[in-house]
Amino acid sequence: MTDPLLSWPAPTRSQNRSPIEPRFAEGTAWIDGRIVPVAEATLPLLDWGFLRSDACQETISAWDGLLFRLDDHLDRFWRSLERLRMTSPLSRAEIHKAVHALIATAGFDNAYVQIIMTRGRPPIGSRDIRLCTQRFQAFCIPYVWIATPEVQQRGLHLHVGSRHRVPANSVDPMVKHYHWLDFELGLLEAFDHGAETVVLTDGQGHVLEGPGFNIFIRRGETLLTPRSGMLDGMTRRTVMELCAELGITVEATDVPVAALLEADEIFLTTTAGGVLPVTSVGTRAIRNGPGPFTARIHAAYWQRRADGWLGEPVDYVVPAPSASE
Repeated sequence: MTDPLLSWPAPTRSQNRSPIEPRFAEGTAWIDGRIVPVAEATLPLLDWGFLRSDACQETISAWDGLLFRLDDHLDRFWRSLERLRMTSPLSRAEIHKAVHALIATAGFDNAYVQIIMTRGRPPIGSRDIRLCTQRFQAFCIPYVWIATPEVQQRGLHLHVGSRHRVPANSVDPMVKHYHWLDFELGLLEAFDHGAETVVLTDGQGHVLEGPGFNIFIRRGETLLTPRSGMLDGMTRRTVMELCAELGITVEATDVPVAALLEADEIFLTTTAGGVLPVTSVGTRAIRNGPGPFTARIHAAYWQRRADGWLGEPVDYVVPAPSASE
């Protein structure tokens, strides 16, 4: 039997939009209320978002001129702010408009937008976190893939990292944060072993998540995905909703590392690519190419996005503040 191939719906809207100005061709950034070229984006050195990794973010994608689940992303962004006891200097409506303005200014149909809130800084010499004023920043670049379509056709090589994910009782995994040193060092370990990405565990032998993705495994006719200790990814949520429509059973549960090696299929879910197949874990081959469940869910995900499901058209005429204002 030939392994299924992954495919993506052909874009139907204009792919020939021009940036408002040539200097925005590589992307845009929202810095203190102004839109500047992404290469000119800066952050004050003393901001605790940099010095303490005291920040949260949401990554939002647009495909074919449609923003996906923007309201859901904003809901989760506000949840992160509340859990970090941050106050946004912009209203939700203003951030919503900023997302559109960033894409419109760059002229992208397929975009990757990250909205960021940093703690700011207290007065010099003080460490009283209550004296900080939060800062909103954002950037927009062309759509990002964790793995290229070519790599996805044969499947990713996954490594199970030897280090553990930051424990939930130390850093809340339901906050989309930048505590990624465990991921970064795990990636280096994966590369050393000839793999392309890494998944980390909880220290008790259970799989949690990887850098920017959640994980699903197929055991028989059921999909398993970790139930706690990781971010509730937006693509993970989308896949679970699609599976309910497709009649595929999904169980959120503890997933032992051993289950990866015994899986019939494995796939990752991420804003940066959707549904990504895994075909080996360490030295163990899982499949030669995407499996039937992976291919079916992948196709449903991209088709539903092409149909406009949970999509919001980018406002390409939204007024955009510029660096000269």
